[in-house]
Amino acid sequence: MIKNERKIHLYSAFLITLMVNSAKLMALNSDGIIARYWQFNIWEYGFQFIYNFIFCLVLFYLNLSEGKFFSVFRENKQYWKLYTFNVLAVLATLILGSMIHSLFFGTPQLPGGRIRGYFARFFLSSIMIAVVIRLILLMRESRNKDLINEQLNSAYLRTQLQLLQKQLNPHFLFNTLSSLSAIVRENPNLAQNYILHLSKIFRYTLVHSGNNLVTLEKELEHLKSYIQLVKMRLEDAFQIQINFSEDFLNKQILHLSLQPLVENAVKHNRATLSYPLTVEIFEENGWLIIKNNLQPAVGEAEGTGLGLINLNERYKLQTHHEIEINQTTKYFIVKLPLL
Repeated sequence: MIKNERKIHLYSAFLITLMVNSAKLMALNSDGIIARYWQFNIWEYGFQFIYNFIFCLVLFYLNLSEGKFFSVFRENKQYWKLYTFNVLAVLATLILGSMIHSLFFGTPQLPGGRIRGYFARFFLSSIMIAVVIRLILLMRESRNKDLINEQLNSAYLRTQLQLLQKQLNPHFLFNTLSSLSAIVRENPNLAQNYILHLSKIFRYTLVHSGNNLVTLEKELEHLKSYIQLVKMRLEDAFQIQINFSEDFLNKQILHLSLQPLVENAVKHNRATLSYPLTVEIFEENGWLIIKNNLQPAVGEAEGTGLGLINLNERYKLQTHHEIEINQTTKYFIVKLPLL
């Protein structure tokens, strides 16, 4: 529990105790109704006050200690256990308090008055404690959401930066400009199309940088521009198959999650006319599958996997689901959850 929460527990317990025990102060008026049944005793009042105060603090501690005591029942959504143990704790404290009170301060003039008084005070205390606990839980939920959003934005910005760095690194620019140079000599009109798709890639990366989730249709539209650049460079040595019904186009995935996966396939595998690189994108049981045949490029250094780690981190923060990665002797497969 954070320091501010402890202060809230302390102040709330004091205020609740003061409120439920304020009626006893009316016994100071010797002509009042309370004075007929209970003579004000500073030591007796002090015991009731301290005992009620400790009861409030204990109940706060049992219900708000994360991963311990009654909080475990709430975290596991075992609400019947949560309520049962709270009721038992209140009853046990009530009975124990009345017994200790009778032991030290004797029997009251009104039969049964002491147990009824304890019941009334502890019942009211429990209601107010429950309200404070709910408010603290709402504060925690809001704080956790802010923390998740901050982590998500951080992970998202790192991914964007990595993607831009990949697009601007010398290897990428060398391949892009070499292909463009050859196309310009052979087919100027096709070169214009090449530049158009290249600009679309950068525009999508930057213009949609504030959107964490996009429709599958929009993400595929962006991917097609990247595919065109690859096909202009590799021609028939690169093949891609996209196969699912239009019903799934409105499903959502994370922005900039498809291009890095296709780019990894192109980067780490050889592609020739005899052994073309084939990438398949399809839907299966609520997952978007990106699958490519494995034919590692000769002399290709082993990747760090940071791109996949970042993508998985973004999915965990944004959707509370993880991506699935499978590699066989023939295929490399990544599964993205569809929202």
